[in-house]
Amino acid sequence: MQSPKAFVLAAHGAKMPAIGFGTMELPHRPAELVAAAIAIGYRHIDTARKYGTEERVGEGIRASGIVRNELFVTTKVTEENAREADFMRSVETSLRALGLDYVDLLLIHWPQPKVPFTETLGALAKAKRSGLTRHVGVSNFTLAMLEEAVSVCPEPLVTNQIEYHAYLPQDRMLAALKRHGMILTAYCPVARGKLLDDPTIGEIAKARGKTHAQICLRWLIQQPMVAAVPRALEEAHIRENLDLFDFALSDEEMRQISALRRRNIRIADPPERAPKWDVETIA
Repeated sequence: MQSPKAFVLAAHGAKMPAIGFGTMELPHRPAELVAAAIAIGYRHIDTARKYGTEERVGEGIRASGIVRNELFVTTKVTEENAREADFMRSVETSLRALGLDYVDLLLIHWPQPKVPFTETLGALAKAKRSGLTRHVGVSNFTLAMLEEAVSVCPEPLVTNQIEYHAYLPQDRMLAALKRHGMILTAYCPVARGKLLDDPTIGEIAKARGKTHAQICLRWLIQQPMVAAVPRALEEAHIRENLDLFDFALSDEEMRQISALRRRNIRIADPPERAPKWDVETIA
């Protein structure tokens, strides 16, 4: 069976581990949880300025004692800082909070329709060319936004980090990202727990001797060029979310899980910043 090292996705020079540790809303012991995740074997840590966890993530990285170049660290610039000067200040603030000289991946967290993409994508590229990040990408971009971003960004985009799980179809986005040689990074990979009670997931989990979450995450990363950044609040669950590499779902199991897309449930849809999402036609 494949090892975790086999699940490293390559896009435009970036090498992203397919499973990352998400740090949104870590209400207790966040630095300890980050250090524990690294000790367990995570090498991909996902944070954002908006999460308010960057400082704790940095503490966890330092406490782990890991060599910096063994980690893939992602952070994001919020839509309030879409103007170039604000964007660059946000990146520098993030690096100070993290205690790092650079991040491995910098994302535009949400699209900002009030600022031209040329300005924001230009600032993103400037951050890379200034050595503040090794790679760049976007998050929560629709199909049209992705096409524009790829067209105007002076540097290649590595990923679009979006909501993706078995209850939400993203077929058109997957096809678009494939055309551009990009990775889909999935947040809310178990639909904020809704999938953990699904009977189809439960049957497959029982047959495999795995947990519901492990089945959901394995379904994601078994798809080409898909990564996932699950969050966990206990070390047992952190370990569980990485224990995905001693089994593979069959074609039939993948098909059964994919059929759940008909539920078409979106979890993350904040009215103050969400774009008008693409509508998927489900076969």
